Amino acid sequence: MAPGSGFKRKGPVGPGLPGGPPFLRQILRRAWQEKHLVLFEPQYTPLVAACLCLAEVGVNHWVIQRVAYTEIDWKAYMDEVEGVVNGTLDYTQLKGDTGPLVYPAGFVYIFLGLYYVTNHGTNIRLAQYLFSALYLTTLLLVFRIYSRTSKVPPYVFFFMCCASYRIHSIFILRLFNDPVAMAILFLAINLFLEEHWSWGCFCFSLAVSVKMNILLFAPGLLFLLLRRFGLLRAIPKLAICALLQVALGLPFLVVNPMGYLTRSFDLGRQFLFKWTVNWRFLPEEVFQHRAFHLALLITHLTVLVLFALNRWHRSDESILSLLKDPPERKTVPQPLSANQIVLALFTSNFIGVCFSRSLHYQFYVWYFHTLPYLLWCSPPRKLAHLLRVLLLGLIELSWNTYPSTVYSSASLHVCHGIILLQLWYGTVSSSEPQEEKKPLRKAE
Repeated sequence: MAPGSGFKRKGPVGPGLPGGPPFLRQILRRAWQEKHLVLFEPQYTPLVAACLCLAEVGVNHWVIQRVAYTEIDWKAYMDEVEGVVNGTLDYTQLKGDTGPLVYPAGFVYIFLGLYYVTNHGTNIRLAQYLFSALYLTTLLLVFRIYSRTSKVPPYVFFFMCCASYRIHSIFILRLFNDPVAMAILFLAINLFLEEHWSWGCFCFSLAVSVKMNILLFAPGLLFLLLRRFGLLRAIPKLAICALLQVALGLPFLVVNPMGYLTRSFDLGRQFLFKWTVNWRFLPEEVFQHRAFHLALLITHLTVLVLFALNRWHRSDESILSLLKDPPERKTVPQPLSANQIVLALFTSNFIGVCFSRSLHYQFYVWYFHTLPYLLWCSPPRKLAHLLRVLLLGLIELSWNTYPSTVYSSASLHVCHGIILLQLWYGTVSSSEPQEEKKPLRKAE
């Protein structure tokens, strides 16, 4: 540059970086210099997540504009909440095209809002864009969880976003209530990670009030509350969950309490064999038999107890120590790490999915966004990267096979079994040294 030209070269704002907006330029320059690491190093999760979210805006818009909407439950949802609009508060009298209302009161309030916003449910296109926004919000919440755990390599997030046809369908082509419950659940987990346990329990209970499947996370949450606070200090957190359910259901409980409880929290509900994704290889009479349901429940509870004792709990303390207040324990517990929280919650839910009496196509969203963590939370030597990606692909293929077949449901169980085994043999007891240190802060 010629002397006296009036230009001055700015000094570097980082190692070898030119002037300009320092933060963004530094990130982009470093990403370009280390482009061979961007897809494999968890530290680049925010950058990859931002790029994928931008891509998803275009993907969602294209799907809404080009792929035909399919009516399954949306009209039934609108009919059910319209009954409330018309003054019916007896849950046994609320029904839609597909049958009676079987979801708790939180579902009614949320879809009542959608009923009014979408012109009594007739503006389907607006509803699709609202669910598209919900989809992007869910991704942001999930990415924030993964950025805290630093376990999953960023390239895996592509399979969690753009590559899943079924998940896009569940959100923006079918408008199911399952994604609403899961979005609130992921918000609750983010609050747990920030030590906002009271607000987290509030959001957890709100998610339960939209759909009961969130209770699959409940054993993991109970364990975390006992470990973090002890029995006495955990009771107020549990009370938040219970009181919110009562408050939301109060208008219906006053009119017909048994009708509300039996309809919205029906644990003995029978499922139709023709819709099952996971048990197609069984004879229908076995699928519907109560002994089979009881065996699944016993196995579910047994596996939960084994994981709680051997993979969630400190091996150097008795399990009964969880019932004590932290000052009374031999070892004063530190704030739980992100991986301790996420491992307990995600595995609790996954075990429930593995031993579910039936999985329908929309139930895929119950655990889809947790699969990357479940597969990559163990060291690479335990399960090769290629095998993990293959498992994701086989699970996606099983859920995209319609109607389900003997082979698709059997392969789904094989994949679930492999993941469960690698969670058992690949993860370590939480008593071992943690990979992250969190600053001490008062838990709310």
